[in-house]
Amino acid sequence: MVSEAPIMATIAYDKMEGSIWYNGDMVPWEQAQAHVLTHGLHYASSVFEGERVYDGEIFKLQEHTERLIKSAETLDFEIPYTAKEINSACRITVTKNNIVDGYVRPVAWRGSEMMGVSAQENSINLAIAVWQWPSYFDPEMRTVGIRLKTSKWRRPDPATAPVHSKAAGLYMICTLSKHAVEAEGYDDALMLDWRGQIAESTGANIFFVIDGKLHTPIPDCFLDGITRRTVI
Repeated sequence: MVSEAPIMATIAYDKMEGSIWYNGDMVPWEQAQAHVLTHGLHYASSVFEGERVYDGEIFKLQEHTERLIKSAETLDFEIPYTAKEINSACRITVTKNNIVDGYVRPVAWRGSEMMGVSAQENSINLAIAVWQWPSYFDPEMRTVGIRLKTSKWRRPDPATAPVHSKAAGLYMICTLSKHAVEAEGYDDALMLDWRGQIAESTGANIFFVIDGKLHTPIPDCFLDGITRRTVI
């Protein structure tokens, strides 16, 4: 599998130390806050990226930034920064926090000016947080493998949801799926699509080796992962 989701930190994420890039300013970690009535919290008008840092360099940064901007456009809002500005902010945040092998989380969301389904006058916010993250899985799990169980939840029909956007709301079924299988002792859930075909796991694309050849599902109702595209 090709994973993009971060593992649990040893301390609560809101208690970590460091600096977060927030709407153009570098602010102390604990001061990077949004109002409880922000539209992104209530109506899932939020998009994000999950980027890895290897030896101080962000993997495929331009591709991630382009997808972030496109995801926002799909959700009918425009991030008020150019790709060049976002790339620069990501690199500055990595350097500021002395990250060598870690994770970058840019997130954009509608603010709290309007509360309701329609939010055309709401401000658009962008924050970038980074933290140390040497490896997704324990090294031992890389040799013995992980255990999956098929989820009852399915990736939706593209006619019913913006499936090619990395939108926060689309991860609700991933959380439900992973919680359910973890309760039964599994490591992750295998997600089928709306047709009953294999799609991905809760936070990663999936590959199969069959007769010595690499196979992966066609991403017509889920994200075409950047690492996935790199592999193939």
